[in-house]
Amino acid sequence: MAVPVWSVDPRTGKQREQVAVEATAEEIDAVVRAAAAAAPALADRTVRARLLRTAAEFLEEAGPRILEAADAETALGPGRLTGELGRTTYQLRAFADIVDEGAFLDVIIDHADASLAPPRPDLRRYKIPLGVVAVYSASNFPLAFSVPGGDTASALAAGCPVVVKAHPDHPATSELCADALRRAAVAVGLPADVVAVVHGFEAGVELVKHPLVSAAGFTGSVRGGRALFDAAAARPVPIPFHGELGSLNPVVITEAAAEERAEQIGAGLAGSLTLGVGQFCVKPGLVLAPEGEAGDRLLKSLTGAVSDAPAGTLLDARMRDNFIAGVRERAELPGVQAPVEPGDGGEHLVRPGFVSVPAARLTEPGDYDALLEECFGPVTVVARYATPGEVEAVLGRLPGNLTATAHISEAEAAGDGPGADLLARLTPLAGRVVVNGWPTGVAVAPAMHHGGPYPATTSTSTSVGGTAIERWLRPVVYQDAPAALLPAELRDDNPLGLPRRVDGHREA
Repeated sequence: MAVPVWSVDPRTGKQREQVAVEATAEEIDAVVRAAAAAAPALADRTVRARLLRTAAEFLEEAGPRILEAADAETALGPGRLTGELGRTTYQLRAFADIVDEGAFLDVIIDHADASLAPPRPDLRRYKIPLGVVAVYSASNFPLAFSVPGGDTASALAAGCPVVVKAHPDHPATSELCADALRRAAVAVGLPADVVAVVHGFEAGVELVKHPLVSAAGFTGSVRGGRALFDAAAARPVPIPFHGELGSLNPVVITEAAAEERAEQIGAGLAGSLTLGVGQFCVKPGLVLAPEGEAGDRLLKSLTGAVSDAPAGTLLDARMRDNFIAGVRERAELPGVQAPVEPGDGGEHLVRPGFVSVPAARLTEPGDYDALLEECFGPVTVVARYATPGEVEAVLGRLPGNLTATAHISEAEAAGDGPGADLLARLTPLAGRVVVNGWPTGVAVAPAMHHGGPYPATTSTSTSVGGTAIERWLRPVVYQDAPAALLPAELRDDNPLGLPRRVDGHREA
């Protein structure tokens, strides 16, 4: 019996429309096989670049319908979603530029040299696509981390067909985006099946198990991501699973920084933790702030700014229930105060806030461990420390994170004080270390790294930025292969004009 997939308005909890039905195992098999059959058509880099640029154009053309559906399904608002659509089309075009340049192929040629000991054979190395990639959409980014998002864009750029498991929070948006991408494929002469979308929990499980799926990208919870990661590893032929699972994103505010600009830091923290109703994967969830007068001023500023923030709608009722239960559990712990109590903001709404606790309570395992776990939504934990030793003890208990932030004074930034030591301490905890800013907002740029030690991610790669393409490639080397049989990318005359390294020297 077909299981319907409904689009739901989180502002009211009411079903909007039936969008699709959940895919069966047989349907998953057919979709994956069609994607695998389409893979050879992606071999031409010129066509791949055209696909990515055309997809950006088609998404922009369908923008009004996509934004209307996305707002109706997520309550994220037209302003936020318009910006996200711009980010999505930008990264598609950015990957097209990367494909055109060709440096991602990492071509290395070492000619034979009999004078070496031992003699060196002729070696020619580059990277090739893995095959069909399964992408698991994120709830909180219906565009930039979903059907047309960074995982899909980077996989297509690498030459890999993509099968996306749509998130149940925005199925109508997913279908509209998939239609734009599939039409773009046909427009440039590719099979539509280089991109496909499926729905349903069991579909996601079947997808990661399918023998023709060669890699997976996931953005979501620790529980769901770990289950899929384990399934990917347990296959007869394990596959790479690039999962983003969860992050606390600690912030350390030095006493000198608080003395210098307590009010500014408090207001900035409020803006960061309430941005998007606290539904960013890089929301600051733990803040180490000093005790004393400067720390008190910081909390006063934070209290005023968070009190002024409006109640908001989370992405679905389950997240709302989990948020309300989570903040209640934290606020009821002995010694925990709630200067602005987060929680139920009325029907379908949540109220932003924060809790405060002496940092000493967090230095040892025990009843306060919940305060060191991510709580999805507009809340943070402010831990007031008395000594640098308490900061060190709390940081020592944290798992891996996407980000870690340091707020330091001007003097500390100039090298006078513990600034450098603090950065060195935060570096092992995260993939991005932010100084005197806030982690919310992940720039799409060549140098960006969006990842971190487990459980932030299950690999060392990034899901944002140009190097995200590396997740979907593997190196292969040809030894003493006849020139007439070599791929064009590895020939001496370099007919494709690729950047490469030859006999230890970089060629333009």
